[in-house]
Amino acid sequence: MSISLKMKGFAEKSSWIRKMFEEGARLKAEFGAENVFDFSLGNPDAPPPAEFYDVIQRRAADTSPGVHSYMPNNGYPFVREAIAAKMSKEQQVTIDPADMLMTCGAAGGLNVVIKALLNPGEEVIILAPFFVEYHFYVDNHGGVTKIVETDEEFNLDLKAIEEAITEKTKAIIINSPNNPTGQVYSQEALKELGLLLDQAGKKFGTTIYMLSDEPYRKIIFDGFSVPSIFAAYRNSIIVSSYSKDLSLPGERIGYLAVHPEAEEKALLVGALNLANRILGFVNAPALMQRVVAELQEASVDNSIYSRRRDLFCKILDDAGFEYLPPKGAFYIFPKTPIEDDAKFCAILQEEKILAVPGRGFGKPGFMRLAFCVPDEVIANSAEAFKRAMAKAQSL
Repeated sequence: MSISLKMKGFAEKSSWIRKMFEEGARLKAEFGAENVFDFSLGNPDAPPPAEFYDVIQRRAADTSPGVHSYMPNNGYPFVREAIAAKMSKEQQVTIDPADMLMTCGAAGGLNVVIKALLNPGEEVIILAPFFVEYHFYVDNHGGVTKIVETDEEFNLDLKAIEEAITEKTKAIIINSPNNPTGQVYSQEALKELGLLLDQAGKKFGTTIYMLSDEPYRKIIFDGFSVPSIFAAYRNSIIVSSYSKDLSLPGERIGYLAVHPEAEEKALLVGALNLANRILGFVNAPALMQRVVAELQEASVDNSIYSRRRDLFCKILDDAGFEYLPPKGAFYIFPKTPIEDDAKFCAILQEEKILAVPGRGFGKPGFMRLAFCVPDEVIANSAEAFKRAMAKAQSL
């Protein structure tokens, strides 16, 4: 075989979203894009804020000597200073720019952190439902994922987490607002988790990190707020990006920050910088670093996603689906009306609706619908959802 058996297995595990993408392309070619309701991909489509275009044009026109040269592996100091100032307000602690690293998106940042933390065979807890790539990121660096279920409303199940922790546990990944559920974990729950991790670390004589993946922090609804991870636990690391809040996923620009009171912080920050280099990222894109430094107060028009969420919820209500309205991000995660989520997604395809089965996120019996699509795609899908529900109920 020309490729590794591991990569072959990975391709099969990650096939659901790819399969939906391929089915979408086929259906659009056959029936016309306007007749297909594709909710499979979480590709943000709200336009970047207007000031982004002014900043990028001005920065791109800069011909100063060395403007395209290498910079420190952790990024331009002035960029980290700007982000640290913003994060200090959000996290309710003073963040030192030296404890930050500019990354190639949140995905690059997660790989840098996991590379820096893991010894072979050590475990990272991930919470179901989860972003499927977490499995691969952990495996990239010799680790093992340990899946823990959330509760019925997709909140933290602290007892289940406690039972999953062993002497091999090195980190837990928190994703809030969550992909795929849109859930936001409470400050109280996060503090309880922090206390649990601290006690477990003392029990096993180790440090267990809380790793927070926060690209949807600014995509939030109904007056909810995203609590501070740093206020909850000192051995924590935040990873984020500008893919969602500035609608720049293709630019691959993100950052990470270490809690100012983390144990052996200097050693950890040094390992993160080394990991960034030896993983081949070297440094985050120079132009985009200079751009985002000026856009710390900017964000996409969140009312776009809020409006679409409300529209989608009404359609699902009218069709009889059970779901929890998302507090953030741009996904809804309804129960499927039959136990076999893949079978129901096939029924949806008969109605030219594309959804991703929940099993692709470690949660069978559900499906993910992304509402980062034009309003008319959502609105025009209403009757198709009703027909799919009727088909499922007739089985």
